[in-house]
Amino acid sequence: MSSQKLILRSALVILSLLLASSFATSQTEKPQQGKQVKGPRQAKQSNQTPDDQPRKVKAEPKNAYERWLREDVALIITPDERRAFEKLKTNEEREEFIKIFWGQRDPDPDTEENEYREQYYERIAYANEHFSSGKPGWMTDRGRIYIKFGKPDEIESHPAGGLYQRMSYEGCGSTTTYPFEKWFYRYIPGVRSGVEIEFVDPSGSGEYRIARDSSEKDAMAHVPGFERTSVASLDSGYRREQDSPFARIELLHDLEKAPEIERRNLGGSTGGPAIDDNPLNFDVRADFFKLSDSRVLTAFTVQTENKDLVFKDSGGLQTARLNIFGKIVTVTDRRVGAFEDSVTTSATVAELTDAKERKSAYSKAVVLGPGRYRADVIVRDVVSGATGVRQFAFQVPKYEDGKLATSSMILAAKLENMDGRLAAGPFVIGQTKVIPNMTGLYHRGQPVGVYLQLYNAGIDQTTLRPSVDVEYVLLKDGNELGKQLEDWRGIGDSGQRLTLARLLDTEGLAPGEYEVMIHIMDRVSGQALTQAAKFTVVP
Repeated sequence: MSSQKLILRSALVILSLLLASSFATSQTEKPQQGKQVKGPRQAKQSNQTPDDQPRKVKAEPKNAYERWLREDVALIITPDERRAFEKLKTNEEREEFIKIFWGQRDPDPDTEENEYREQYYERIAYANEHFSSGKPGWMTDRGRIYIKFGKPDEIESHPAGGLYQRMSYEGCGSTTTYPFEKWFYRYIPGVRSGVEIEFVDPSGSGEYRIARDSSEKDAMAHVPGFERTSVASLDSGYRREQDSPFARIELLHDLEKAPEIERRNLGGSTGGPAIDDNPLNFDVRADFFKLSDSRVLTAFTVQTENKDLVFKDSGGLQTARLNIFGKIVTVTDRRVGAFEDSVTTSATVAELTDAKERKSAYSKAVVLGPGRYRADVIVRDVVSGATGVRQFAFQVPKYEDGKLATSSMILAAKLENMDGRLAAGPFVIGQTKVIPNMTGLYHRGQPVGVYLQLYNAGIDQTTLRPSVDVEYVLLKDGNELGKQLEDWRGIGDSGQRLTLARLLDTEGLAPGEYEVMIHIMDRVSGQALTQAAKFTVVP
């Protein structure tokens, strides 16, 4: 009976195993709800070789520009630059911003490489390699200082800490310290001279942090029975000004700022250390005259007040000497022109008083193509060292073939026809010597010189004379005082270039502000232009 029960139990076990196996098989073959069974086409795709399958191309991250702002240049971008970048709307604007950003920091725009940018990324690589400690090296205190200001001039390193003999300004005596380093910079632009920065690693993890106080490196500072070494606790003895709490706060604040952008575009032999403390005032302007469709003569005029100059006796004459330096760059900071001259103005002792009431002017002409530029100009008084700096942007016009156009309109202090003499030298344009009046002030009775070049004017084929009407109108407070018509006598004519040069009498004008307008009408093409300039008559 027991053997029959055993056989029956074995049969039941075998039957249960067979049923379980059958149920598992049916569950495996049944398609899962919500999923499609692969068809022949899909099965064929899954059997493709890697070469036949479509390539997976990694798309450019949408936040690439944000990462550039947040990581790449986070340590050197100024707050103004950051705000300007955040206002940009298109990627084209951001690309142009980045180009200009690096261009402003390029120490030598004439080379293909941007040495500043290369050095900057080299410093980041060095910081990541040598200062990492649980986070990238560029994010650590040592890494940030190294990237912004470069390698220190001296390093005092205590990588293991231990016994340390305090300096006199730290309170003297000995103590035990955490690992620490002292970095010394002889000079950091925009910060100060003699910069000492202390980094401490209190955790022993390799992450050195800037110390706010010299006692932070003291491992025994908070151990009962040991005297704290804070400079603030010193009652007497030598104490450095740079160790005062206010000086340290100021230093830490300055170290957090973006590094100064070097004024390399204001360099040159005329540079001096007194640009900001001893300024020299001067005016500068640019005028444009067509040479061809793609070449424009750009005439720079620099004018100073003689009363601001220091005259020194030289060979019996009182002489003031100026060094003038100019640099012309494109919007991407590529240099396209430069000039540098030493000029003098002299007077006898008897004439000196009157000479100081006059002005001195300097001119330099440079050929440029149409487009936007920036000029950096420095004027330095050699005797006093006073130096003035000007930066101004200007647009060189594009003169289109066949379109009526004019040069810059100049109100001149002196207008002189060279009368067949050698037309060369400063202020000479074509056959006329033109010295601009930068202030627009004329004493009553002093003639106002008006100079203008006219391009692509129509020529009467019968008379072979310009078929252009030119009218000079004098106005005061918007009211017309008089007008003159151009009779073309003595007008310089060179192909399709006409030169207008005229002196306006001020003898009958009362002191006040005036405006001279030139109306131009081409009778051949029907084109018209108007140019205007203001001046002031003084007693």
